[in-house]
Amino acid sequence: MWDFPRPPAVESVPARVIVELGGVVIADTINAVRVLETASPPTYYLPMADVMPGVLVPCDGESFCEWKGRARYWTVSTPRRQAARAAWGYPDPDRAFAAIAGYVAFYAGRMDACRVGADLVVPQPGAFYGGWITP
Repeated sequence: MWDFPRPPAVESVPARVIVELGGVVIADTINAVRVLETASPPTYYLPMADVMPGVLVPCDGESFCEWKGRARYWTVSTPRRQAARAAWGYPDPDRAFAAIAGYVAFYAGRMDACRVGADLVVPQPGAFYGGWITP
């Protein structure tokens, strides 16, 4: 990951990506993309259309990325479990990151499980960055 580009690059993910919370598959896609940033594990973004309706609840707060722009956040809610401020996205990203408009990323450590293909994701350490570590 030290070789990842600066500015970051966006690439398609050639595998199925699944996110689970509260015993429910809340997202399942073959159309994910990942953002590769220097010194950080990739961040996976899934199309909103492939996220279960109603599980993303808007919450207060935002952040700013010098590359992607202004991010908004969601609490992820299922009947059995809620994860506060556990997802984010860039509704109107900088032009260079237009590929992630309409996509959402999840903090793997706040979900029950995230998978890329057959691989179980290990969350990036720390509370702010949302990189997914896979073999």
